[in-house]
Amino acid sequence: MFYRDERLALFIDGSNLYSAAKTLGFDIDYKLLRAEFMRRGKLLRAFYYTALLEHDDYSPIRPLIDWLNYNGFAMVTKPAKEYTDSTGRRKVKGNMDIELTINAMELAPHVDHIVLFSGDGDFKPLVGSLQRQGVRVSVVSTIRTQPPMIADELRRQADNFIELDELREVIGRPPRHDGHESSGRDDADMRH
Repeated sequence: MFYRDERLALFIDGSNLYSAAKTLGFDIDYKLLRAEFMRRGKLLRAFYYTALLEHDDYSPIRPLIDWLNYNGFAMVTKPAKEYTDSTGRRKVKGNMDIELTINAMELAPHVDHIVLFSGDGDFKPLVGSLQRQGVRVSVVSTIRTQPPMIADELRRQADNFIELDELREVIGRPPRHDGHESSGRDDADMRH
């Protein structure tokens, strides 16, 4: 699936990857993730996308963002929107699809292979466009959850599907249970 001389870029939909890994019962070790893909090809860029609550300096995701910033990841963030749903529950919404799509289109002429860490079916047109530009696209998500975390149309469009659960041994670690999620935050309410 990978060639050693391929120019690679990683595009990580933070909330989507966090939700998939959490559902599978492990946390992502981003240092190991980056090392794994550096081993698979010439890693040019690793982008991580997440929405952040403004004025939330003590968010559990802050330490992760700071760490990623200093360890070879390009962080792309924007303010999340807070709202109250019809049942009175506080919800957070933050969709990073446009930012990820624009960056992938801009980088396409400079890479051979893009690895998209997301199961969001909204990325199907992006994958098709990248392929028409000669870029191979692998998608990392999971079909081992009920329901599967990857949209079937995205899986069919991708050149390769990589089962996240099969990466557990090389990029995963047991989840922390001390209330300080080091791989993100609970983004169940941020799904689109």
